[in-house]
Amino acid sequence: MIKLMYILQNYLKVKKVQKYSPEHFRMWQNKQLQKHLKWINTHSPYYQQLKKSRTYDLTDINHYPFMNKPFMMDHFDEQNTKGVKKEEAFQVAMHAEENRDFSPAIGNITVGLSSGTSGNRGIFLVSREEQSAWAGTILAKLLPNGFKNKEKIAFFLRANSNLYESVRSNKIEFAFFDLLDHFDEHIKRLQDYQPTILAAPPSMVRRIASAVKEQKLNIQPIKIITMAEVLDPLDEAYIESIFKQKIHQVYQCTEGFLGCSCSHGTIHLNEDIVYIEKEFLNAEKTKFHPIITDYKRRTQPIIRYRLNDILTLKSEPCPCGSPMLAIEQIEGRMDDVFILKDKHKDSLEYVFPDFIRRACISASDNLKEYKVIQHNVLEIEVQCLVFDEEKRQETEQSIESNLMDFFQDNYLSPEITFSEYEENDRLTKLKRIKSNIQLNEGVYNTK
Repeated sequence: MIKLMYILQNYLKVKKVQKYSPEHFRMWQNKQLQKHLKWINTHSPYYQQLKKSRTYDLTDINHYPFMNKPFMMDHFDEQNTKGVKKEEAFQVAMHAEENRDFSPAIGNITVGLSSGTSGNRGIFLVSREEQSAWAGTILAKLLPNGFKNKEKIAFFLRANSNLYESVRSNKIEFAFFDLLDHFDEHIKRLQDYQPTILAAPPSMVRRIASAVKEQKLNIQPIKIITMAEVLDPLDEAYIESIFKQKIHQVYQCTEGFLGCSCSHGTIHLNEDIVYIEKEFLNAEKTKFHPIITDYKRRTQPIIRYRLNDILTLKSEPCPCGSPMLAIEQIEGRMDDVFILKDKHKDSLEYVFPDFIRRACISASDNLKEYKVIQHNVLEIEVQCLVFDEEKRQETEQSIESNLMDFFQDNYLSPEITFSEYEENDRLTKLKRIKSNIQLNEGVYNTK
């Protein structure tokens, strides 16, 4: 009963804040941030020893250094506020991973293991109160009809967690679908379960949409939410054509629930629970890395956590009227960025994945799946699946032409080769744009 009360309290708070004017919202946000920093400075041993004054200036690098996953793991024991030791937490998380049993915790603290797609596995800690706050927030932002109707949510993840199970109530039924399970088993369970909300990585939603199209599955969810992978326009168009509805996105990672799309399909960053600093990547200041401070996370503080995601600002205000930052798209991570030689000067330049993505998907209606991999500055590999094999050569020529048209204006054109499409492992996030070039900070320019 207490847990449900906390969930409802947070649900109502989120609904209230969403109606604030931009000026009122920024004042409220700053107050929440200052309150949170004061609490963290008192309760986290790591920040206690850094704090030298009574002011709480987030941009003071001496008091609040930038974080990333290695930093968090290096300072795990002294940074968290519950005295949890990294070795114990790691053992709990690994046991859950190996046995596919995600209920174990340390006291009332949920322990999770991040997927390690950035090359470093990490441990995260969440208290019961934080679970309730998360549940109230996600219900307020994602339920299509509030608590008016009972919703059955099918959630596809690499690993379940007490965090996700905390959403359960008499109005919410939650079913975890393990991405490790065979797809045929998913189809059978979905048919029996008949979800009203489907939440999964875009690559999984596309497979489900194909099963519906082939009449192997009959479900009619009223809302479809994608997460964990970049929603490629190719997938978005295909899924929407099958389910006849707008696809919504959740922007979430180990470090927090960072954003979701509104009723107009615009992604808004959840600035009611995270403070966002922008590290701009281009001269126009339209693309940036988010640096996040989560003022709802007290057990394991997330203070100035530097993500290598690439976000593009929306140029026009969203008609929904939300005071929170609107994003045009989530492009991917820095390891999705290509690097090419500038044609007019002796330098290397970043080429953001959206340019590569659009060159491919606009090439041909015959394109079913694709991957573009940069091996070095003068070698790019394209993998394609097509609907009609007789038109494969025409499709590949069109993709090559689009890419070369884009490259040759500003860059020394790389050699483009085509190869057989390689299917992804079930637990590996689908990345259609990937660079194998090691990025050296400060060496490259941006365009």
